[in-house]
Amino acid sequence: MKPRFLTTLTFLILAPTLQAQESSSSSLWGMIQQGGWAMYPLAACSLALIYISIHCFRETRANNFAPPSLTRELEQQLASGDLPSAQRTAGTSSTVLGRSLANALPKLSNSDTAERLEKFEDEMSSRLSTEENAIAQWIHYLSVVANVAPMIGLLGTVSGMIGGFQTMASGGMGRPELFAGDIGEALITTATGLCLGIPAMVAHSILNNRLQTAMEQTIRKAGDLAETYSEHN
Repeated sequence: MKPRFLTTLTFLILAPTLQAQESSSSSLWGMIQQGGWAMYPLAACSLALIYISIHCFRETRANNFAPPSLTRELEQQLASGDLPSAQRTAGTSSTVLGRSLANALPKLSNSDTAERLEKFEDEMSSRLSTEENAIAQWIHYLSVVANVAPMIGLLGTVSGMIGGFQTMASGGMGRPELFAGDIGEALITTATGLCLGIPAMVAHSILNNRLQTAMEQTIRKAGDLAETYSEHN
């Protein structure tokens, strides 16, 4: 009876520990640990995805391009021919339209000609293109994350499969539990890479559309301001 009693007692003592280990292995942190080395670059990709998405979302807000209050003030100043005031207003604005006008307005003068107006429009177009590229390069990084993350996951899959076959070669085909961890690593890295790549693609599409819409409105406002100045001067 004594051996049976000791066996039962040992099982009762170790059962909670075994259950805790099993639950921890199926938890989120346990899955991350099982993913192996590939989870570290994937974690870096996830941080980059979050940071770039937030940064680009803030940069593509409508108020950062051509807010109505700025355009109304500039329209009044240009309609009256007050170029110095318009330059000061544009220079103190941190918007895309303000920064572009601050560099383009010196091309105009009160004794304006069609040639000077053309130079103003060319400079304005160049500055707006520069502003757009400065924001678009950040959005492009989302496309990089969308392409790199699944590739890292695939590399982790290949690494896990190689480890699984090596374990199989050393332990034999009759013990599949030996390479279960390697198979888990392969599947977890693939799933993680896809879980990062898909949101990155969606974020890239949404933010790129936001940028294009905002730039179209800004270009339209800049054209209206140039037309206002040419009509009243």
